[in-house]
Amino acid sequence: MELLKFDKSKCDLCGKCIERCPFGALRMDKDGIVVSDKCRMCSICVKNCHTKALWFEQVARSCDKSKWRDILVYVEQEQGDIHPVAYELIGEAHKLAAKVGYDVNCVIVGGEGTAENARKLLPYGVKEVFVYEHPGFDGFKADCYSDAVADCISATFPSCVLVGATACGRSLAPRLAVRFHTGLTADCTELQMKDNTDLVQIRPAFGGNIMAQIIITQSRPQFATVRYKVMDKARKVENPTGKVTMCNASDHMVQSGVRVLERAAITRTKSIEEEDVLVVAGRGVKSQKDVEMVRELASLLGGQLCFTRPMVEEGYGDSAHQIGLSGRTVKPKLIITCGVSGAVQFTASMNTAQTIVAINSDPNAQIFNIAHYKIVDDLYQVVPELIARIKAAKEVE
Repeated sequence: MELLKFDKSKCDLCGKCIERCPFGALRMDKDGIVVSDKCRMCSICVKNCHTKALWFEQVARSCDKSKWRDILVYVEQEQGDIHPVAYELIGEAHKLAAKVGYDVNCVIVGGEGTAENARKLLPYGVKEVFVYEHPGFDGFKADCYSDAVADCISATFPSCVLVGATACGRSLAPRLAVRFHTGLTADCTELQMKDNTDLVQIRPAFGGNIMAQIIITQSRPQFATVRYKVMDKARKVENPTGKVTMCNASDHMVQSGVRVLERAAITRTKSIEEEDVLVVAGRGVKSQKDVEMVRELASLLGGQLCFTRPMVEEGYGDSAHQIGLSGRTVKPKLIITCGVSGAVQFTASMNTAQTIVAINSDPNAQIFNIAHYKIVDDLYQVVPELIARIKAAKEVE
């Protein structure tokens, strides 16, 4: 650890810094205090050193970028299977890697069955999958998973690390970035690779009003979390040559500061990112009664009702069903927008849908610029007619 400095001439070997470190990052050897990559820079050791033998010295520094190569994808598991965002990350990693001649590797952490899941990744052209399998990894614990992924990063020196912007990914990635004293860009919607291996990480900022381009020029690795349903899924390759490598998942690595008192299964509802059919209520929908009309259309089509940001702010919907740069990014087979004007913050998060049907009485509405089917009419005339026709069709069946 370059940032934590130690003056052995001042140390009286009291050992308080080692004893008080909550992360077990310090040990004593013949040359004095040694700091591991578990250090979180919490300063507890510095505050407990009465001789002032320890101090932080954070200065601008650079690394040898040539020592950091390839792209590492963290593969999340959910309910015993690979989370679909992993395949999107692998697909995007291949595009980035091709620009600079890198390989794509993966790291997967979990309990029994993790190695079996790792082999599912090989057909997608990854070079190597690093597996940390141990019964102690059963159930996500951020501190233990951070130790495992950090061990992989320390051994392989990847230039970029891609993590899905899921609940677990958003917990894991910041811990890793702090541990390696480097940058992290969260919730990226686009990634680009420069010729000098700097990763251009693009994400919405200022409430989605601008798209910020963020570059980590000095340190490595470059961490980015990427939204689900934003990137294209990786395609299988012919004659894959990748391999699965079992890594040492020690008993010490799975020791967690979190004690699980009880586990209970919860009913998982399908998120809007996973839906094939979505119907969106925009500001053209004027009341709660009218929202229920649009909800009925969504239900008849076997999909979910979603909202624009203004509708959520007015209390008609929740953030879990909000589409937009400040909400969710979706890629359904069919999306029908009702009274949606089509601001860029909204369209940027749904314009890759296979079929877009827009209903709006304004012929100049921006939503028509991306719609495949454009209905210029009053939604209060169109939606009830659609509902009636769908019901009639179902009765015939």
